[in-house]
Amino acid sequence: MTEQHPITPPPELVQQWASENLSTPKLCNRAAQWGADQELAACCEALSDLQRGTSYPVTSENLQAARRPTRLKEQGIESLDKALTMWMTNEFNIEDFVALGTKIRQALESLPE
Repeated sequence: MTEQHPITPPPELVQQWASENLSTPKLCNRAAQWGADQELAACCEALSDLQRGTSYPVTSENLQAARRPTRLKEQGIESLDKALTMWMTNEFNIEDFVALGTKIRQALESLPE
């Protein structure tokens, strides 16, 4: 099974661009614009998802985690390690602790059932 990036243009669109005999710079510009449009739409959807029914803040970190979920597992493990260290040393403030809990929650929510 091949892994296709979610912002890869569909074959029909690639075929259409190829049939237009675009110069390389024009083709690159069109593909970059298409990809940027797709990413913007996905970011808007991710922001809506983050805002809907959540009690944690919508931050740039949360948006990045939503759009780049492969890092989520690593961030969750790192956040758990930090939270445990903070708890054991009793050196934490509530905002930092909640932020770490948010990252851990996102990592867990991203796991399949």
